Amino acid sequence: MLPSVMPMTDNEQVTNTAVTSTEVTSTEMPSAELASEQTIDASAVFIGLVNPKTPVNVGGIMRASGCYGVDGVFYTGRRYELAARSGAVQYHVDTKDAGERIPLTGVTSLLASIPADTKLICVDLVVGATPLPDFVHPAKAFYVFGPEDGTIGQEIIDKADAVVYVPTVGCMNLAASVNVLLYDRLAKSHREAASIASNISGDELIRQSRDNNNRTRVKVPRAPRKPRHAEASSLESSCSDDAIVITAA
Repeated sequence: MLPSVMPMTDNEQVTNTAVTSTEVTSTEMPSAELASEQTIDASAVFIGLVNPKTPVNVGGIMRASGCYGVDGVFYTGRRYELAARSGAVQYHVDTKDAGERIPLTGVTSLLASIPADTKLICVDLVVGATPLPDFVHPAKAFYVFGPEDGTIGQEIIDKADAVVYVPTVGCMNLAASVNVLLYDRLAKSHREAASIASNISGDELIRQSRDNNNRTRVKVPRAPRKPRHAEASSLESSCSDDAIVITAA
């Protein structure tokens, strides 16, 4: 999807990332003060993308944000916006239209966009980072991900409250990394939240969330029937030793 606000030049350091020099008419971004003063709940999740490259990844991230209850997505740089303009229809990955409910905002600086009282968590394959399975997610988190062809700048890493990585063999693509991170957060906080968006769970939540063409279900196995001789044996054993058994002559 296309953001409602045009991104400005990315002033944050990006490693091994080529930024196009094509001019784009931009409108003024929300001020850092405005972003920091926004009121958020006791639990809040934001995603920050450093100069993302492809609309497919951004669209996938928006869909994941809808599934996992993300409050907002921010990004720097111009590459995503320029690519999305060239073929918005073919890049439509957010088929649940989460972007209509969750703001996607281009900003000058991700650091200046972090709401007050929110921890900065960088997610990337960085030496010295904490493996995701061992990480305890804060209630309010602003997760920053690097671009598809680079990494998070050292300036942002140095200011992070924590840096984590997904211990895979090789690296996943951007949207996949966001999905894994958000699922890990959900799995670890499942005891405290019955569901992400409402007070439903179990089969009711599945029916509400599944695709219209999905009508499959898990079959409940039947209890195996006891053989006749086993039933007779059980009946005989239930009789006490003092019972009188009368048989036909």
